[in-house]
Parts: sequence; structure tokens; C-alpha cells
Amino acid sequence: MQDTKYQPSFMQSLVTFAAIVCVIGTGLFYLQVSLHSLMLICLLIAGLSAWRLSNDGFASIRRAMNSGINSALSAIYIFILIGVLIAAFIQSGTVAALIYYGLEFVSPAIFLPAGLILCSFMSVATGTSWGTVGTAGVVLMGIGELMGIPLPIVAGVVISGACFGDKMSPVSDTTNLAAMSSGTDLYSHIKSMLFTTGPAYIICLVVFSVMGMSYAQNSLPQEQLAQMLTGINSTYSINLLCLLPFVVMLILSLKKVSAEVAMFAAASVAVLLAVVMQGASFSTVLSALYGGGSFETGVDTLDQLFSRGGIASMMWTLSLALMALALGGILTGFGFLRTLIAGILVKVKRGASLVAATIAACFLGNMTMGEAYMSIILGGQLFGDAYDKAQLDRSVMSRSLEEGATLTTALIPWTTGGAFFATTLGVSVLDYAPWALLNWINPILSIVFAYLGIALFKAAKTSTDAVNTQQKPQSSESVTTGVQA
Repeated sequence: MQDTKYQPSFMQSLVTFAAIVCVIGTGLFYLQVSLHSLMLICLLIAGLSAWRLSNDGFASIRRAMNSGINSALSAIYIFILIGVLIAAFIQSGTVAALIYYGLEFVSPAIFLPAGLILCSFMSVATGTSWGTVGTAGVVLMGIGELMGIPLPIVAGVVISGACFGDKMSPVSDTTNLAAMSSGTDLYSHIKSMLFTTGPAYIICLVVFSVMGMSYAQNSLPQEQLAQMLTGINSTYSINLLCLLPFVVMLILSLKKVSAEVAMFAAASVAVLLAVVMQGASFSTVLSALYGGGSFETGVDTLDQLFSRGGIASMMWTLSLALMALALGGILTGFGFLRTLIAGILVKVKRGASLVAATIAACFLGNMTMGEAYMSIILGGQLFGDAYDKAQLDRSVMSRSLEEGATLTTALIPWTTGGAFFATTLGVSVLDYAPWALLNWINPILSIVFAYLGIALFKAAKTSTDAVNTQQKPQSSESVTTGVQA
């Protein structure tokens, strides 16, 4: 059934978006109102704007909201499973063991760059930034806090590394989705991203290495370190077997088992270890999977760290994500975003401007739809012909979609990614965003490179074109400047 009588005008779309951005910006930065309340107002604004376009009033609007939520059901399942996984890892001693070994062997001077590399490797191997943040990220936050390193900086390191893998891994859903939406080969897409993500990652590694040196003197005093290690040993039985749930999840992810199955299997192993090795009762562990655990180690910092996780801890994030996805469903279903982007696209004439417009449109899509998947799919639909007309290879578009959508979702408090990262790491998006260096350096660097004519790969010429121009076809990889920057 067609839900709309006609498409919104460019002006109506612009006013609707401006009102939503104004409400969120004013409420969040100046009035400090709850994000949930702001999203409710935005839903009202979008609903009223869509009302005059709908065929059957609220029924059409409800269908659009349902469609927005339905498009990200897999993310909702993962929300719940991450809460379960964190609680299970805490009950089994997996988190405690990683912190124990980290305190003994990791120096504060190398903690930041080492954390970036660890999260990068894990996310490349598993293809998920959420799984990386929910496991290695939680551990690094605990170690960083004990070492006296500001938590927003540690969170920025974790998210930079996690998003690097989510963007570059061949088993990542966003990586495959961007390639598919752009009509390009997966490995051509990854190779194209190396030209912009590689330099951005090196910059981040250097910056974090320099910053880490300033915390070289932050080593815990021997008395405090001994107290921490004693607190862990008095609460858990620590040995290498504690790391088994973490290893199980990593192996299953490497074997390309779905994220939900890998997380559930790892949590199941963790529950078994909690009962058999840590001596916890089965009922206590099961209760912790919902409400989190409660520990008394004698060290307040450890008590707070170990009293986390559980399904209940994810409800704030989940409820916000549902509202944001419903809003995105209205804006997408009634054509507001499509109309706005199409109106802007008409004015884009140059290759570099097209890259900038793609990244900006995906960022706008994340702000209004709350989910990177939707921004990538819509961007692929809207920008494909423009890249063909500009004679740019589709791998340039797929790269730009990821840089505008996959990376920026972590920088927006009300997206599924931003809300999840903030809840899991215990640091607000606004606090960690300046330190999530890769997430904003990479898109900026990509735009700068485009205007400098770097990595603007030209589309390979057809045989007909080659005859007409009396030139041999060139592969997209061998050309670094395709259109006027």
C-alpha cells in the first residue's frame, strides 16, 4: 500500500530537519534535557510534518515507524546479548583475569597505543565494533581507570580501534553492506579505504603514543597495586582458564559464525565457568545476567567495575534506539531525507565535492535515522548515478559511505552506536567524542584528499570508450586523480 500521496518539497524537508536538529541541539547542549524526551518531541515534529503527506493518517505513520525499527532488529538483539555477555564475563572471572594480567604486564606509557592496536586487531578479526567495545573495551576502561588515565581518553582509544576494524574487516556487516550498496567488489572497497583510513590510523597511533608518554609516571604505587591484585584474588580464582569465554567468542567470530551465536556461546561457557570454577550458585549467575552482579572486593573501584552488565543495564540504550529508529522510519518512509539529499546533489558538479556531499549526507542520515545501516543503503541508492557521471570508480563511493556512516555514528549520542558505546563504557558521547580520533580525522582527511586529487580513482573505461579515445583501459587502482578537484 502506498503510504504517501506525494513527496515532500525540498523546503518542507529542510524545515523538518532543521526543527529536529534545533530541538536536539538546544535540549542537549543548553537545557540538558533527557535524550528520550527530546526524541519524543522530534517524533511529534516528524509525525506532524508527515501527516499531510499520508494516505490514511496515523496508520501510514505507524507503518513507517515500524519499518524503521524492523530494519535494525539485529542490532536490538545484539544490545540484549552484549548486556548478557558482560555480566557473564564478570561472573566467570574473565574480566577480572584480563585486568589482573593487564595490571601486572602493561605499562601506562604504552597503554594508549597498545589499547588502540588491541581493539583494532580484535575488531578486524571479529568484524564487530560492538563486541570489541563490550569485551576488550570494558577491560581497558577498568585498567585505564586504575592507572589514573582519564576515562574519556581511554574510551576514545577503544572506539577508534573498534571502529577501525568494523570499517576495514572483510567480515564486518557494514563493510559488506557498503560494497554491496555501491555495486563494487568487497576487496576493491577495502583497498580504496586503505588510501584514507591508513594515514588516519597512523596519525591516531602517533598521537596516542605521544599522549601515553605523559602518563608514564602514573604507575600505581606498589601498595595500591598489591591491594588491587589482592582484591581480585580474594574474589575470584584467577588462572588462564578464565580467558576461555573470550577465546571461544574470538574463534567463532574468525570462523564467521553470526555475532548473536558467538556471543551466546561465549556467555554460556562463561556461565559454566562461574558455577564450576568460581563457585557461584546457578541462580545467582542467572539473576546477574539480567540485573548485573554485586561484588565486595574491598576496593571501591573494583566493586563498581564488577557490578555492571546485565540485560537491565541496556534498557536505557535500547529504548533510546527504538525511538531514534522510529524517527528514522518516518523521515525515510515519507521521503524527507531522499528529497533533501537530492536537492543538494543537483548543485554538486565536481568529484571532490561529491565525496564531501556523500560523507555529509551519511552524517545527516545518522543524525536523523539513528542507524548507519540505513544511511549506507540510502546513500548507495542516491549517489550511484552521480559517481558514474563524474567517471569516478564506485569504490570511491563505497569508501565515502563508510566514512560518513560507519565512523560518525559513534559521535552522535542518539544513534544506536553512540548510545551503546556510552552506556557500555560509562562515558558520555560528548565526553569521549574529541578523543575518538579516527572517527573524525578519517572523514576530514578523506575530504581533504579529494580536493587535493588524491585517491579519486577513475572508473575503468569500457572497450568502446577505449576505441573512441585510442587509449588502453586503466584500472581504478592505478589512477589517483580522476576528476577536477
